[in-house]
Amino acid sequence: MEPPKDKWNFVLLIFVVHGIGTLMPWNMFITAKSYFVDYKLADGINSTSSSTYASNFLQYHNFAAQIPNVVFNWLNIFFNLGGDLTKRIVFSILLELALFILTVIFAMIDSSNWRGAFFWTTMITVVLLNMAGGIYQNTIYGMVATHPFKYTGAVVLGSNICGLFVSILSIAITSIFPSKRTAAIYYFITAMVVLLACFDTFFALPLNKFYRYNQLSGKSDDEPEKHKTAAIPYWDIFKKTSLQLYNVFCTFFVTLSIFPSVHSDIKKSSDTFIIQNQNLFTSVTCFLTFNLFAMLGSLTTSWVQWPGPKYLAVPVTLRLLFIPLFLYCNYSPLNIERKLAVLISNDWIYWFISILMSWSSGYLSSLAMMYAPQTVEPKHQVKAGMFAAAMLITGIFAGVLFSFLNPYFIV
Repeated sequence: MEPPKDKWNFVLLIFVVHGIGTLMPWNMFITAKSYFVDYKLADGINSTSSSTYASNFLQYHNFAAQIPNVVFNWLNIFFNLGGDLTKRIVFSILLELALFILTVIFAMIDSSNWRGAFFWTTMITVVLLNMAGGIYQNTIYGMVATHPFKYTGAVVLGSNICGLFVSILSIAITSIFPSKRTAAIYYFITAMVVLLACFDTFFALPLNKFYRYNQLSGKSDDEPEKHKTAAIPYWDIFKKTSLQLYNVFCTFFVTLSIFPSVHSDIKKSSDTFIIQNQNLFTSVTCFLTFNLFAMLGSLTTSWVQWPGPKYLAVPVTLRLLFIPLFLYCNYSPLNIERKLAVLISNDWIYWFISILMSWSSGYLSSLAMMYAPQTVEPKHQVKAGMFAAAMLITGIFAGVLFSFLNPYFIV
């Protein structure tokens, strides 16, 4: 009897939606930076305190987001946080929805007299969002690991689509609603709509024969304890997937070492370049370029999977060269006097390097995430997918930490 087919790519599209959902909270809070910094935390009665909160908002946000995300990604591998895979995803999405409702309520009320309380409440919200997000993301990669590997690529593709979607949404909403408060409310409501779509489509999956077939064919690692006959060989799974775990980690480490910290601080070198306005230059050559080409890189894996698992580490390791390449562009962070020579002063060459870095990030990360579950037997693919997801977020966290050193390389 032939295995069922994924008619109209129904399951594939649902995993794309969940890929978007896993990064939606992070992207929305980053996009709403101006709302937090220039509106909610702007100078007021207690100017010293509020300006401190505003100037350090992104640093606090990054740590409040990444640390619980890393911790709960790894914990979710070894402990059934919230029950089986289904319960973990349902509870995670519901918690994220509740926190976004709270965020919208805070946007609607005047917090000018309690900016400190608002700041720390927001940080607690970010911590809880990323605890839930870590479990959600890790579990989705575990679930999709029992499917053909292009379905793991679909989740990565969704993650990259999320960045592009939020970038376009930001431009559209800012153009329509000049008020930072109104724009932020629509950002957060949009995030809620996406999470609701994830919630609804998740319950459609068990009704699909293709999904049920693939879940049953690889089901073992996350069965309830009473059905298990042997302990899960975590170390053996880790060793077998270690090469692909390195590929996942290194790809995201390089990307987050550069984007957005270095990438967004590269200034226009020529007055004759096609984009004259510096803000537009950054929006197009940095944010739009990265999100668009990372998405296209992920999409490319639908047709091409080269190199194979054995040699993928070669181009992944070569991507380390992007770090010095970007530093030798016209990288000029705020309040730092650059002493390192600018060797790449042609804006077109810089833009080409940006495209190559972005595309390779989407392409190589997708391949690594797709290959990882294939290195173990079917009954361990769920855990292999979870290990890959944990290394993904660990690479992001390591890259964010490394990015703080970049300004010291140019002085």
